[in-house]
Amino acid sequence: MVSDPVSLDPDGLTGYQGHRAATTDSKGSFMDNPLAWRPPAINTGSWLTGYSLNALLDRVGTDRIVLPICSLGTPFDDLASLAPLVLPPLYHEALDSGLRTELLDRIGECFPFYSGTRRAGEATFDVVELPPTQHPPCGPLGQVVTFSVDTAVEEHGPHLPLATDTLQSYAVLERLAAERDGVVIAPPVDYGQLTWGLPFGMSIDITAALLTRYVTGFANAIVDWLQPAAAYVVDVHGSIVHRTAIQDGLAASNVDRWSFRWLHDPLVALSGDRGDQHAGGVETALIEWINPALIDADWWPARRDELLAAQMSLSDAVSLSSDLTAFIERVEHVGLNGIVGGLENYDAVEGTDLAERVLEVARGDLEELFWTR
Repeated sequence: MVSDPVSLDPDGLTGYQGHRAATTDSKGSFMDNPLAWRPPAINTGSWLTGYSLNALLDRVGTDRIVLPICSLGTPFDDLASLAPLVLPPLYHEALDSGLRTELLDRIGECFPFYSGTRRAGEATFDVVELPPTQHPPCGPLGQVVTFSVDTAVEEHGPHLPLATDTLQSYAVLERLAAERDGVVIAPPVDYGQLTWGLPFGMSIDITAALLTRYVTGFANAIVDWLQPAAAYVVDVHGSIVHRTAIQDGLAASNVDRWSFRWLHDPLVALSGDRGDQHAGGVETALIEWINPALIDADWWPARRDELLAAQMSLSDAVSLSSDLTAFIERVEHVGLNGIVGGLENYDAVEGTDLAERVLEVARGDLEELFWTR
């Protein structure tokens, strides 16, 4: 449930104006760090998506949660100072008045607890709206811009952060940008379409229709902000409905040339084909490759047997996906933990190998974009 929006003057933010000056380089040109939302460790800091499902269940209803609406280029550090727990922002430039209202209504229906669950209505969050402001770009103009459209507000069980998908996407994008001149990393789109997380809480589904509209608005805003020669857009979340909505949104946008990649495409034989789809062995190994501190060591591997015993099988999740009421009843009756698939698959995979498979495909995508510029 969402509370009434709060309008916030930027001068009222602690250190806001001084920090804005610090966001540019010596030539006064670039946003300071489009990756500043990434947590150094799980369950730390103000960004809500850096926490696990279980850690948030202990804080919701006690700590204030805010959803910022701001302009592209707003320093993430300034947003993080708004409350003890901060949801990923929505961007003024990507919204029209109708979309803004529909998105906030839908987010309020889902978060913190979906309207069809027992805990619906137990807690709320505030919308904090910063005035539209022109901020410096996050890189040089006219390059290949890259960003992800993932479901950053999606539970990934007791041992992984909500932003598990986005963290994987940006680990790949950061490596690509380090390897290839002319790649600019833009902030992520952190909201998407999902089903499996809703019965557990701490998950937001904005529906495919709203995602398409928001991606179109975001991509158009990126064109205005960075004037890219092309866009490389990725996701890890992987729902076919989610991926189709992204591509529909890009096709309707003003981006002249773009390429989209589901980054787990080269991992299907090692993940989905083994029944390991969500917060299981593959994602745990990849998060460990990115930063072992992003895994809650109190749960993994310390309570391995407990995690395995409370996971849902992929076949059950697929069969229940078309009946959310039945899905919720199963979760609430059995006490499942949010992992869908085979966490035991961790024993058969290796994070570095998984990452290299993804990077090899992504490098090819990027080279094709540069080749056709």
